[in-house]
Amino acid sequence: MSQFQIESSQVRHEPDKQRFVADIDGHRCVADYRVRGDVMQMVHTGVDPSLQGRGIAAALVDAALKHARSAGLRVDPICSYVRVYMARHSETRDLLV
Repeated sequence: MSQFQIESSQVRHEPDKQRFVADIDGHRCVADYRVRGDVMQMVHTGVDPSLQGRGIAAALVDAALKHARSAGLRVDPICSYVRVYMARHSETRDLLV
């Protein structure tokens, strides 16, 4: 297991839909993004309320930020959750636009 309560293998990237997804206990959890030039705009993170507190949103955002880094993209955290996540994880701040 990773530092989150779901395994990183449960998060998958769907580039054609511009999102990272984890299907947990029958619920689809997502981190949606748009790419504009060399900027990944993180626009929405959604986790069913019954699953909150399990680190799912953090795992989705972590996967998205790792993808951004490996693709040489900067990140515009439009989603409030992503803004807070990046503020709490100083190792991601160099990705900020």
